[in-house]
Amino acid sequence: MHTAPAAHSTSASAAPVEPPATMRAAVLTAPGIENLRVVDVPVPRPEPGWVRIKVMAFGLNRSEYHSVTGQAGGMSYPRVLGIEASGVVDHDPDGVLAPGTQVVTMMGGMGRAFDGGYAQYVVVPRQQVIPFHSTLPWDVIGSVPETLQTAYGSLTTGLDLQPGQSLLVRGGTSALGLATAALAADMGCTVYATSRREAGLELLASRGVTALRDNGAVAQQVRRRMPEGVDAVLELVGVPTLRDSLLATAVHGVVCFSGMLSDSWTIADFYPMDWIPNGVRLTTYSGQASDLPGDELQRVLDRIEAGALDFLPVHTYPLEDIVQAQRDMAAGARTGKLVGLPWD
Repeated sequence: MHTAPAAHSTSASAAPVEPPATMRAAVLTAPGIENLRVVDVPVPRPEPGWVRIKVMAFGLNRSEYHSVTGQAGGMSYPRVLGIEASGVVDHDPDGVLAPGTQVVTMMGGMGRAFDGGYAQYVVVPRQQVIPFHSTLPWDVIGSVPETLQTAYGSLTTGLDLQPGQSLLVRGGTSALGLATAALAADMGCTVYATSRREAGLELLASRGVTALRDNGAVAQQVRRRMPEGVDAVLELVGVPTLRDSLLATAVHGVVCFSGMLSDSWTIADFYPMDWIPNGVRLTTYSGQASDLPGDELQRVLDRIEAGALDFLPVHTYPLEDIVQAQRDMAAGARTGKLVGLPWD
């Protein structure tokens, strides 16, 4: 595991430093892991309304696996991958964000419509940049943005989870599952989470979560503990487990579909009145940078820094090892968040 340098911010009077003419970036030239290579490319220049960020860390996401395997829409090639990045402002041509300002960015077409965060520099619209202040290591900061955005949005918009309620996380040892469980427990909720593997069950238990082995009939296990069912379910596995997740939910409870770890995207012969129990609500969540309030990002970083929130296990890779990182993500070889370090 590689340890990143500590985060820092620079005063508003700091002068910009001209970057080199070229940078290292992971470029996908066509679908297929064999077409992902780390190469030298020109450092991008921001137009008005856009900001150049020196990337200190970037999280890996299932979305990028879908891009590599050709399942993602909206792709054009060649493309620098990466739907998120954490770092410092390198240049804002409009002078709104000072050089050295710590920022995160995510979504908005990154890594698909325009070049993304698997690089030493990235240029993004200013509207999808969120400033913050932290002395956490960059690898920890890099594990937070997109995972937090989806976890926070799933809990609030998708589930409307309230303190003291009960939550089942289906796919509990994924980065998103672990983060959502941590946030829900921090709210005072009763949290159940699933894993198919013994090591996953042990990890969940070590984080104060009631771990359930996912044998396909988790609803039965839930109702032995809570006969009326849970108040909320975060569905991250996808179509193969959705029906059982609905059966685990109490009347007036909510199931939010926020992930597809199974890579199953559609439901054949879906009959709502047969699938959905009386009074159970089914929703979805998929958000953007604008859906993550800056004060929530700052709150979570502060609680991690204070040791009050165990957000995610982090596994780091130098940018040059991005192909191995992608393979590890596809194989489920790591538990928690995989983070790339472009300057390691």
